[in-house]
Amino acid sequence: MDWSPFASTALGAVIGVTSTLIADRVRWRRDHRDRHRDAKRLLYAEYLAALSRTWNEIRQAARNPTLPADERGRVAVEAFKSGGSYELRYQVSITASDGVEQSSVTAFRALRDLRDLVESGVTYTEPEYQEARRHWDRLFGELRLRIRADLDGV
Repeated sequence: MDWSPFASTALGAVIGVTSTLIADRVRWRRDHRDRHRDAKRLLYAEYLAALSRTWNEIRQAARNPTLPADERGRVAVEAFKSGGSYELRYQVSITASDGVEQSSVTAFRALRDLRDLVESGVTYTEPEYQEARRHWDRLFGELRLRIRADLDGV
């Protein structure tokens, strides 16, 4: 009995199954990487939006001369509580690369410093507010750049 047709068929089946398994594994990795990048993109976008929303409300409080100082401070504190940046910051800390996570913390702290200034009665015309705002702008810009780099590298 000639075993070569049987061996050829078996070898062909092994090659076919192996190539299918390899192709499925490659596809799974690509899909997993894409889902991971999309989840990070969504989280980063939500976090940047929360920081921006909080910043905007703090800025409006600092620029409202009709509000008494204690009311401006209350508005700034409330903006920080309701903006969502606290919760998202912790999600970023367990998802992001080290560079993004570190930039996230420094930007968050700069925004918190602005809140503290407004809470203490400082208005947008005062030099300490202007300096803190420039610091916040620079750190927020760095955070956006690191996020872009992180998403490009995924």
